[in-house]
Amino acid sequence: MNVSILGAGSWGTAISVLLSGNGHNVMIWSVDKDELKMLDEEREHKTKLPGVKISDDIRLTNDAKEAVDFAELIVMVVPSPFVRSTAKTIAPFVREGQLIVNASKGIEESTLMVLTDVILDEIPKAKVAVISGPSHAEEVGKKMPTTVVAGAENKEDALLVQDVFMSDYFRVYTSPDVLGIELGGSLKNVIALAAGIADGLGYGDNAKAAIITRGIAEIKKLGVAMGGDTETFGGLSGIGDLIVTCSSIHSRNRMAGYYMGQGMSYKEAMDKVKMVVEGVYSAKAALALSEKYNVEMPIVRMINNMLFGDLKAEDAGKLLLTRNRTSEYVFQDWE
Repeated sequence: MNVSILGAGSWGTAISVLLSGNGHNVMIWSVDKDELKMLDEEREHKTKLPGVKISDDIRLTNDAKEAVDFAELIVMVVPSPFVRSTAKTIAPFVREGQLIVNASKGIEESTLMVLTDVILDEIPKAKVAVISGPSHAEEVGKKMPTTVVAGAENKEDALLVQDVFMSDYFRVYTSPDVLGIELGGSLKNVIALAAGIADGLGYGDNAKAAIITRGIAEIKKLGVAMGGDTETFGGLSGIGDLIVTCSSIHSRNRMAGYYMGQGMSYKEAMDKVKMVVEGVYSAKAALALSEKYNVEMPIVRMINNMLFGDLKAEDAGKLLLTRNRTSEYVFQDWE
């Protein structure tokens, strides 16, 4: 197929390597002309994905119309704050029924929409799918074993995405739960900030395990309240992505949290990471959704108090640990 990848960062570059290797004709679009020039001259993203070469067959463009006209399949891989503006840019050129795969992760703060809904809001004549899971670009670009899930409301669309992305190192499952996949991929970034803060404070494995376990409990409660399938949050886009994002050296959200645990402000931490930290952009939306659906999310609330309030990292752990006593699962009880 002819596939246009919108976004030339680390994940967009890694996907281009994957899809080109699968035999597809790939074009990368970016608004950043300097980034495109570097990719053209070096055939490598020197700053965001060093050591991963892209094929000479991969085309590069700064022209949105050219990218859309070329594509049988469009893959959206821009940072979440720019998904709406990118969708608006390409909307005039998109054909009726065009399939767009969202590979970005986030929730739009102003509308509380997941990104597939943002795309449809700007391009209602398109069809959308999502691909998500534990898939750091640094490993996918080096063709290390990875497994993700592709979601779409239409089974045929999910199977198409599965077929396009599947390789001998990149396994793709399918699911009809687009909302659940989107929420798992977005909310885990907020929890990963907490995991990084714990690392920065010097807490141990017990604390990390607690954050991951109680974090997925928060994600699942909200996701189910919003209409997601409970099984999704025990899968690749839920607990799978949460584990890798809370633990990996490649996780920009964990690293930003780590620097916050070391005493930096979130702005200083983001500057240090030098890439978009999606958890910071999703934190307010996650808290607003928890309030809208009346779901208690203490880790998410604590992160918001640290990011946008005056709560200090060293005080957050004690506040979480000394909350009112409760059962692990409220639906369990003694006879």
